[in-house]
Formats: sequence, C-alpha cells, structure tokens
Amino acid sequence: MAGFDKVVGSYEEAMAGLEDNMTIVAGGFGLCGIPENLIKEIKRRGTKGLTVASNNAGTDGNGLGILLEDKQIKKMIASYVGENALFEAQMMSGELEVELTPQGTLAEKMRAGGAGIPAFYTATGYGTPVGEGKEVREFNGRNYILEEAIQGDFSIGKAWKGDRMGNLVFRKTSRNFNPMAITAGKIAVVEVEEIVEIGELDPDEIHLPGIYVNRLIQGAFEKNIEKRTVRSA
Repeated sequence: MAGFDKVVGSYEEAMAGLEDNMTIVAGGFGLCGIPENLIKEIKRRGTKGLTVASNNAGTDGNGLGILLEDKQIKKMIASYVGENALFEAQMMSGELEVELTPQGTLAEKMRAGGAGIPAFYTATGYGTPVGEGKEVREFNGRNYILEEAIQGDFSIGKAWKGDRMGNLVFRKTSRNFNPMAITAGKIAVVEVEEIVEIGELDPDEIHLPGIYVNRLIQGAFEKNIEKRTVRSA
C-alpha cells in the first residue's frame, strides 16, 4: 500500500499479522453483510484461541460458523445464538465461552471502542444476569450499569462500494453492525463488492470515512440465504 491507497491484492495480505489468541470484531447480522471471504481466510490460516465479538456466529457451515468447526474461536461476545446448532452445542458443553450481550449494548460497545470511549452507562441489563458484577450508578432516579467498550486487534467488515482511500458505502441492511465494528479494530480490514477510483463516490453518500479503514479488498460473494421460506404449492 502506498500513501492513502488502502487496496491490497490478496486475502492473505489482507489478514497479515493475525495471530493466535487475538480479538476480532466482526460486522454483519446473521448472514447479511458478513465479511465471508475474510472469515474463510481466517479458517485457511488456522488461527486459534480467538475472541470474536459479533452479533452472532452465522449458521452451521456459513459465516463465523466455519470457525467453530475447528474450534478456532475460544470466546464469543454476541447477542444471539441464532440458527447455529454447533454454536449452541459448544456453548452448552462449556467448550466455547460465550458472553451474551444485549444487541444495542453490543453495538454501542463497538462504537465506543472506535470512538476512544472506554466505557458508558446503560440501563439495559440492570437487575438481570447481564448486570451481575458490574458497577451501578443512579442517574435521575434510575439505575444504570457500566459497560466497557470493545476494541479488537483486528476488525473485519463488508461494504457495497469503497474507493481506494477506504471510504465506504453500505447497501440496505448490510449497514447493520458493520460501521461500528469496523471502527473498533486496531487493524480494520474491509471487503467490498466494488472498488471505485477516488472522487467517484458522492461525499454525501459515504457512510464510513476511510480514516477508519486500513486495508481494502474486492471480493466475490455467495450471498447465502440464512433461512429460506417459500409458500406451498
């Protein structure tokens, strides 16, 4: 990479420096907007002992679910076990440490990590197992718990378009956890469907500025459907 050009030529280069026992913050929701090829590169590398913060762990055989197959993930910080039987089985057996976090709190923990905010107070989870062991303060007669921000050694995400400086545009519901997750990594890696030249993106349409992105790669995507529902004939 030269200057402000964030584009890399291979997935191996995109994930260079990833080591065992690191923390990864991953964008996506179910199978929507997931950085599927970056996840496949992590599987190919065989990196182990990972802590992964993401809304959920994909499905069996897709998304982050493929990293569970070889037990590459040591801990999941997630809001939803979802449609992944292997995730559920490993959690229930104690093979996988799981920190279940309310969805809005998880999104804010990522956003705070990217913004350099170490912690914040939220009423969500107070008086439940989520709040056990956490600092409590009262504001205006209501109790709040202290939640610490999340910051990863790497963050991985997917966008629709990006220019060579890493400015990103997300398409529809793929703009879910991706913007917050990407900002929360010390090394932020993003794959896109299309890379355009600098100046081609309307500044008013950029959802995440390139200052947050370290590496950018163009990929081809399978776009699997998480759960297919059809009408009977």
